[in-house]
Amino acid sequence: MSQPVIVECHGIAKSFNSEGTVTAALRGVDLQIYQGEFFMLVGPSGCGKTTFISIIAGILTPDKGTCRVHQNTYAELSNKAILAFRSKEIGFIFQSFNLIPSLSVAANVAIPLIIQGMSMDQALEKARTILGDVGLQDKADMLPNRLSGGQQQRVAIARALIHDPSLVICDEPTSALDHESGQKILTLMKEMSRRARTTFVIVTHDPRIFSYADRIAHMDDGRIIKTETQEGAFHVL
Repeated sequence: MSQPVIVECHGIAKSFNSEGTVTAALRGVDLQIYQGEFFMLVGPSGCGKTTFISIIAGILTPDKGTCRVHQNTYAELSNKAILAFRSKEIGFIFQSFNLIPSLSVAANVAIPLIIQGMSMDQALEKARTILGDVGLQDKADMLPNRLSGGQQQRVAIARALIHDPSLVICDEPTSALDHESGQKILTLMKEMSRRARTTFVIVTHDPRIFSYADRIAHMDDGRIIKTETQEGAFHVL
């Protein structure tokens, strides 16, 4: 592809030790993800998907290999620098929404900007603007429990994008939604990706949403075993 590389991983390996039993979660994963790509990571439970995106996000450290995100190699950064980088360049969308029930919708969306030091008034103003982008401007002053599941996930999308990240990591973003709501959420996410050339990395096990991807990486037993383009061409690794 001619687009710049946003995520570049080489030889990523990670194991976990539980009561003396060592389990290999990742076994030498190589992957490049490009700017503006709508990328899906799929595979059975326990194949290493969540571990891998946690390494991409700088939350976990690999035992072997290197991960470079937006020109930053995590191994060369301090923990403080990783945290600062993550808060600026990465957004997160989860299956459970993770909204604070006592805060208004707008305040929930504004949280990343407040963490970065923006004033409350400025952050709320920008939150209302991006809520308009996801069709929820009229819900800005409501509490999250007044919204449907699909609406709450739209709030989570707005929160993930409000600080203009270069990368958004999504862990099963449609699994708590019915099929129709899930389709609407994926359509919205892809529209937002195209509008801002934001890279989305989506972990999912739902084959009904595979068609939204530009590329799909299939994982099994800690390895990427093949990638598939939107056109259906397979590249066995």
